[in-house]
Amino acid sequence: MKLDPAVVELLRLDPEHTTVSSAGGGGCSSASTSKITSKFRDGTEKSFFMKTGKGEDAEVMFAGEHTSLKAIYDAVPSLCPQSYGHGRFSTQPTTSFLVTDFVNLTSRSAPKSSAPSLAAKLAKLHTTPAPVPDGHDKPMFGFPVTTCCGDTPQDNSFEGSWADFYANNRLRFILRRAEKSNSVDKELHTLVETTASKVVPRLLGDDHLNNGKGIAPVVVHGDLWSGNAGVGTIGSDSGAQDVVYDSSACYAHSEFELGIMKMFGGFGGSFLKEYHDMCPKTEPTNEYEDRVKLYELYHHLNHYAMFGGSYRSGAVSIMKSLVRKYGE
Repeated sequence: MKLDPAVVELLRLDPEHTTVSSAGGGGCSSASTSKITSKFRDGTEKSFFMKTGKGEDAEVMFAGEHTSLKAIYDAVPSLCPQSYGHGRFSTQPTTSFLVTDFVNLTSRSAPKSSAPSLAAKLAKLHTTPAPVPDGHDKPMFGFPVTTCCGDTPQDNSFEGSWADFYANNRLRFILRRAEKSNSVDKELHTLVETTASKVVPRLLGDDHLNNGKGIAPVVVHGDLWSGNAGVGTIGSDSGAQDVVYDSSACYAHSEFELGIMKMFGGFGGSFLKEYHDMCPKTEPTNEYEDRVKLYELYHHLNHYAMFGGSYRSGAVSIMKSLVRKYGE
């Protein structure tokens, strides 16, 4: 396979000493993946991971993933592969690409280097204040670009209030996506609206969290289930360590990260204990489980929007329990 000149230029490679082969896993339904291996003049080799996809959806997705990985890498460089850029092929302008470090994945039980654990790295990410976005005078909830959770392009418009962002840019937004793909469902619509208008301000209001001090935005991966984390090496000199990829980042409440973990089983009780030792639960801690359940809801609704079917019942069950407790 020949490497497109746009990628050669981005990475400043010698095409005569570069090979491209197929690689597994694309992180979404429409992406293809490749491994790029290039030999440099000093005799060293470096491998890159490339995703490609056609059309505007792929272009949006790769721009979002590049900015997501950059935000995570800037805060905790060892947590994810570095992204080198994205763009369009010069020979096929309808094909977009994203290029990152290549992660040589190993078994989760393989011996690791002395690098911090996934829990420690994630805790560091979640205790590092988010940057101030261009055009704003303080950190905001949202993200500079659209990011995709699965195949869903998310509305990351900046908000000063986390409760407003979660109610509008996540719950009401994904309800509209779900209704577009599955038709309007009166019970679901009413439950989402009640949750967004009553449960969210009750559980996530700035005047409620941390004894009225509110929460500071931090970078979250956004789609952190076990399939988007692994153990591997980047480059020839590094030992195996915990890494994450296929990110869908935004500046959010740290506990938002835990919603999809709960949905898909997470990383185990010892992981959460180690994580919370370094990144304490938000006050009031007696509502922690319900906040995580509220964050899990978004992912049930997103899966319902993407795949329909059985994901509706999980969303309805969560909302009914939260509405009974906080929304009546």
